[in-house]
Amino acid sequence: MKKLSARRRHPLAAVVVLLLALAATGGLYAAFAPASKAQADDTAQSLAIEEGKKLYSVGCASCHGTGGQGTTDGPQLVGVGSAAVDFQVGTGRMPAQQPGAQVPKKKVIYSQAEIDQLAAYVASLGAGPVVPTKSDVSPEGADVAKGGDLFRTNCAQCHNFTGKGGALTNGKYAPDLNGVDPKHIYEAMLTGPQSMPSFPDSTMPNKQKRDIIAYIKTVNSSEAQTPGGLSLGGLGPVSEGLFGWIFGLGGLIAVAIWVAAHTAKAKKS
Repeated sequence: MKKLSARRRHPLAAVVVLLLALAATGGLYAAFAPASKAQADDTAQSLAIEEGKKLYSVGCASCHGTGGQGTTDGPQLVGVGSAAVDFQVGTGRMPAQQPGAQVPKKKVIYSQAEIDQLAAYVASLGAGPVVPTKSDVSPEGADVAKGGDLFRTNCAQCHNFTGKGGALTNGKYAPDLNGVDPKHIYEAMLTGPQSMPSFPDSTMPNKQKRDIIAYIKTVNSSEAQTPGGLSLGGLGPVSEGLFGWIFGLGGLIAVAIWVAAHTAKAKKS
């Protein structure tokens, strides 16, 4: 007992006990604590990139190059970001069926999980716009009136003032926005696909993009009202002018003929 008491009074006894306690605590934590979220995320991201590379090699490399450097059949993908991939593949525009003035929207051939993997691989080639979150694209609480002003200023020249689309030069066209997923509308504004200019967040902040999405959804909803009368498809002055020319002017001509015919009969009698 005297020897044990003497050891307890040794100057290094407290240090030894502290080191043993720290070693035991660290060992128990390493044995029973779950893997860190950062490590799990890194592993999942690496797997997504690996799987995306396999999908890319089969469905994309023949046109865009084995490393996304581009070829004569497809543009470079380095730096386009995951948002561009999610839009192009998520709307069925890619892979393209055949070259042409514009690649049309068609049936999607990849699952969303595969699209995410492709997007992860392309994003790994170079930094670019990322896929927006649900809160980024949600029209809830957005200013529809402000969105209408922004849409008419920046988009209506091509898409028509209600988003019905329209013809452009050289066989190109602005697609109809009715029924398009808000995420894809946001990604189109962010990346500028085909003939469309891009509107990065530095030019058009997230709030303004959400306002535009809210406006598009409002004017194309089943509850949308047309205070001016019949919407005539919402196609704007062309259909309205045609309606006025055929029915308005045609009605006036018919009335004029009727009046002239009855005036002639009155004179004869």
